[in-house]
Amino acid sequence: MLSATRNFAKSWAAKALLALLILAMAGFGITRYGFQAVGGNEVIKAGSRTVDPLAFRREYDNYKKRFEQQSGQTITQDIAEQNHLDAVVMNGLATREAFAALMTKIGIRPSDKQIVGEIEKIPAFFDPVSGRFDKTTYQRRLGDNGLTPAAFDAILRDEMAGQQWQAAIQHGLAVPRTYSALAAIFALEARDLTYFTITPQSVPQPPTPTDAQLKAFINENKSQLTVPELRVLTVVQFSQQAAAAAVSAAPIDPAELKKRYDFRKDTLSRPETRTVIQIPAKTQAEAQKAVERLRQGDDPDAIAKSLGVQAITFTDKPLTAISDHKVGQAAFKMQAGEVSSVQGDLGLAAVKVASINPGHEVTLEEARPMLEAEIRKDMIAEKVYAQTQAYDDAHQAGANLTDAAQKAGVEAKTYPAVNEQGVDEKGQRFGELDPKILQTAFALPAGGESEVTELGDGAYYAVRVEKIEPAHVPPLDEIRPQLTRFWMQRELIRQMDARAKTLIGRIEKGESLEAVAKSEHYTVARVEGLTRQTAGQHQELGRDVLGRTFSAKAGEAWSAPGAGGLIVAQVGNVKMDAGPTAAQLAEAGRRDLTMALARDLDETARTYARSKMKVVVHPDRARSALGFAPLEDQTPTPEKKG
Repeated sequence: MLSATRNFAKSWAAKALLALLILAMAGFGITRYGFQAVGGNEVIKAGSRTVDPLAFRREYDNYKKRFEQQSGQTITQDIAEQNHLDAVVMNGLATREAFAALMTKIGIRPSDKQIVGEIEKIPAFFDPVSGRFDKTTYQRRLGDNGLTPAAFDAILRDEMAGQQWQAAIQHGLAVPRTYSALAAIFALEARDLTYFTITPQSVPQPPTPTDAQLKAFINENKSQLTVPELRVLTVVQFSQQAAAAAVSAAPIDPAELKKRYDFRKDTLSRPETRTVIQIPAKTQAEAQKAVERLRQGDDPDAIAKSLGVQAITFTDKPLTAISDHKVGQAAFKMQAGEVSSVQGDLGLAAVKVASINPGHEVTLEEARPMLEAEIRKDMIAEKVYAQTQAYDDAHQAGANLTDAAQKAGVEAKTYPAVNEQGVDEKGQRFGELDPKILQTAFALPAGGESEVTELGDGAYYAVRVEKIEPAHVPPLDEIRPQLTRFWMQRELIRQMDARAKTLIGRIEKGESLEAVAKSEHYTVARVEGLTRQTAGQHQELGRDVLGRTFSAKAGEAWSAPGAGGLIVAQVGNVKMDAGPTAAQLAEAGRRDLTMALARDLDETARTYARSKMKVVVHPDRARSALGFAPLEDQTPTPEKKG
């Protein structure tokens, strides 16, 4: 039922509904708003709005950063390019800009008063002393994030317009109760299943195939039987794991250890932190009154409220985190529980030190394990680099890959013929053959050698192609046993399928499934009251059988692969539950269906916007802005009308 609702939202009827809504909203005649074009260098153009390469790069970097934070993995340039991350960002941004342009065109645009009201509610723009919106803080925070007030205004307008659109289509929207009622009845529908199984042993066994039959089988399945091109490779890898063994026993230089400790001591040590309560005051009298009440143990927020200000609490913060430098200096000289009036850089305040957490200066012995690990890691990286330099020098002097590897003190390993996935003829996979190594190897001619190439994570490699075995179909004598087994299995399946069709034909002519099964000595089995909710309890039937059970018409005979063979089945006694359970399920599901319809209407509107605003994207400019390799076809891509 949900899929039907989603299909409606994407149908011509839904598009017509959206067109009527948009035309109605356009009648308000609100002033149009948009971005200025950027002189023909845009990555995306949607109506009057454009996205230039600099803006696209910023959007891409933000998207990539969010993705890395969510996945916990770093996305390298190669990974991003291979997975077309540029196209993902470009298409998402094009949809967003087209939708924003459409909202402006039809007059859905927040007023200046609404924009100002929203900006003044954002805590990041509050003054830490007064606790109110501060224009200077607002401009500084925007500048720190590479934004101007005009750019932030535009972003906020787009977001608020989108929210107003969503609120408009969701307000009062509810799918008819018949939708959720049908969905509930559909979910609770019960069916009785009667079936028997045609096993491989119950049909004539196929004879051993002749050579002519096997050759015909090879011709029919040539693409599946073709052995891909294989290559014998010799690879030398310069890895940190191998280099670690060479430097593991090397001593750590005491001077280097002391140098690192001195450089890192401040960052490794834990500074003293304090919980400080600050209540701004306009006069000395107010400050003294606040001091007295703090000493009495009154609630700081209540004290601040009586003075018309907000209390500021720095919880377990170092001195550098106190925004008013003089207040911080005074607070870090006070004792725990002490209260005092302080004249700060930003004004007078009553200050209380609620708690003190002493700092700790890390010693050399405490930092030694971490610093020695860092030094040894650098030693390993230097060792790998020295090996690659020694190899490269020998290779440039005329030594082949194996001899150059020996002079560099690393191992050159020769692998049996493997395909592009690093799998040999026996199906063994060589996991150490990284996809990048294989990609390089399969781009070389026979006898070709690569240069030292970076593999990632501080590792490098070089590869030589010793021999190339072209793709081919193995001769019959080589694969006869496997081919014979496959051929006989295929013929057996054909026999079972033919038997099933014959028996189904008898059922369709009027015989009962039980009578047909009995005449062929098959055992009949039954599952009564099978529902979509209880289907999981009958996994032994298999997905194909369960799927056909709920799609077949009552009385229809059919066959599907099942456990132990080919199942011939028939569905009967289809019952619909229209009682209290269905009613409860219908009411509970109505909200979900409504939300799904609202989401799909919004999605359809955004798709409509891309067509209506005549979006044009420039993949070549997008890739250029990110430093990706150019595409072969650099023609700008206009949107097609749906």
